[in-house]
Amino acid sequence: MRIKRRTPNRSITGDLINILVLIGFATFMALPLVFAVSNAFKPLEELFQFPPKFFVRNPTLDNVRDLFALMNASWVPFTRYIFNTVFITLIGTFFHLIVASMAAYVLAKHKFPGHKLFFSIVIMALMFSPHVTAIPNYLIMSQIGWVDTYYALIVPAIAAPLGVFLMKQFMEQIPISLLESARLDGASEFKVFTKVAMPLVKPAWLTLLIFSFQALWNMNGGTFIYSEELKTLPTALQQIVATGFARAGAASAIALFMMIVPLTVFIVSQSNVMETMSTSGIKD
Repeated sequence: MRIKRRTPNRSITGDLINILVLIGFATFMALPLVFAVSNAFKPLEELFQFPPKFFVRNPTLDNVRDLFALMNASWVPFTRYIFNTVFITLIGTFFHLIVASMAAYVLAKHKFPGHKLFFSIVIMALMFSPHVTAIPNYLIMSQIGWVDTYYALIVPAIAAPLGVFLMKQFMEQIPISLLESARLDGASEFKVFTKVAMPLVKPAWLTLLIFSFQALWNMNGGTFIYSEELKTLPTALQQIVATGFARAGAASAIALFMMIVPLTVFIVSQSNVMETMSTSGIKD
């Protein structure tokens, strides 16, 4: 008995139209990135030209030179701002992933008394704007003596509710039978969490890594940090912009630098982020 092979109901014309539409959307979404790169290499007269030009006409490295000259003239080295931002971003992101994943695992797979109430509190916390919680956060940090320290930026980021919500939604899709099989094989609860649950929700925690990294990398922190040697790159950028139009070129250069790092993290992680639970072979 011959089995007829099904041919996909697609046409070359339809595929071509889909490709052209996707290229159009991709080009439109890439315009802000191209504009930021173009601005970083524009001389001052082009930055303030009206009507503004999208692409640079006379590219120059003067903006980069001005940036390094400005930072070298400061009593705090430019590398100090970089260290502060990198340190806060890496430590905050790492511990946020750990804490959010462990809390989500308990809420999703251990039905203890009050677990619904705890998750309702997490959802309610998502509704509060950072502007609403700014004053309570400052009062708390002031009372415990964390103002003008790294803790004031790292600890609130570790307790961000978005990570718990995202991880819990993914961990609920893991079958209980899979976890019970690991326990019957003698695995401890911590080993079940690290060796079974976490690999299965890899797309979720990689997505959370990008969100947390981007939020911390772009965090200003001027509300809590007053010592110049503890300030971050966004704070330095704000100070440069506040000096006036003469520093617009340097501000464009540092804005490009601030954008490149999160973009690189996303490009490296995007193949894993695009995965879904179905690709992991999990079925309810």
